[in-house]
Amino acid sequence: MNSEDVWTTPTVFRSDLFEGQNILVTGGGSGIGRAVSVLAARLGANVIICGRTSEKLERVSEEAREHGLHIQPITTNIREQEQVEELFSVIGKEHGPLAAVVNNAGGQFSQQAIDFSIKGWKAVVDTNLNGTWMMMQAAAKHWRSLETEGNIVNIVAVVDRGMPGIAHTAAARAGVIAASRTVAVEWAPLRVRVNCLAPGVIASSGLEVYPPEAQKEFPLANPLKRPGSLREIAEAAIYLASSASTFMTGEVMTVDGGGRLWGELWTAGRPDYYLQKPT
Repeated sequence: MNSEDVWTTPTVFRSDLFEGQNILVTGGGSGIGRAVSVLAARLGANVIICGRTSEKLERVSEEAREHGLHIQPITTNIREQEQVEELFSVIGKEHGPLAAVVNNAGGQFSQQAIDFSIKGWKAVVDTNLNGTWMMMQAAAKHWRSLETEGNIVNIVAVVDRGMPGIAHTAAARAGVIAASRTVAVEWAPLRVRVNCLAPGVIASSGLEVYPPEAQKEFPLANPLKRPGSLREIAEAAIYLASSASTFMTGEVMTVDGGGRLWGELWTAGRPDYYLQKPT
């Protein structure tokens, strides 16, 4: 569902925006994470990407080399605290202070909530909430130890009205938003800013996990009646990760084509009992 060439798509930002800066992107091997990583590299950043699948990360790194850019892959499972700590240790030794951390890694599957297994619930919450939290905390410690300012951008979801079909990720992302708002205040004296970016339906490989009946509704998920593009989300993330947003912290930037003001979105299709007439 994604036909964009993220290496050549025009951008509104100047080419040296991140010159000399280190930026870490989790889940940088595909989808939104890859788009953000590529755009940051195009804007002069030294980009480090992490994720569980080394093949995806290496592919992005190789593409970067082909375009004369540098993206360093480090295989990391953000669910594992030891691996998260090792990631920041390596970055500190090899690169020095990070300018920004973009927490994009996550995942979910669509299913009626009444049928969730406890294993499935825990797996999604562990990645989307606990993994994001461990990255946030490790980043804050990284900046505190180096006595430098920091900037966290958490990719979340539009959870204002719930998300039928993916209640587990709605709960996890809402938790990330609440944690972000809380530590935005706690960490302000450390000069660490924390903001969230909530994309709506985006044309990317991530949509392939949803059933066909749900995918048919996605183009009507907002009043613009189209999915968003990876460019649109990457540029929003770059704004939050850059010095353009220095007076923002604890906020959620929603980029969903007005979807949160619109109608229904059933990511697993409508359950049969929902269509029954009340008795």
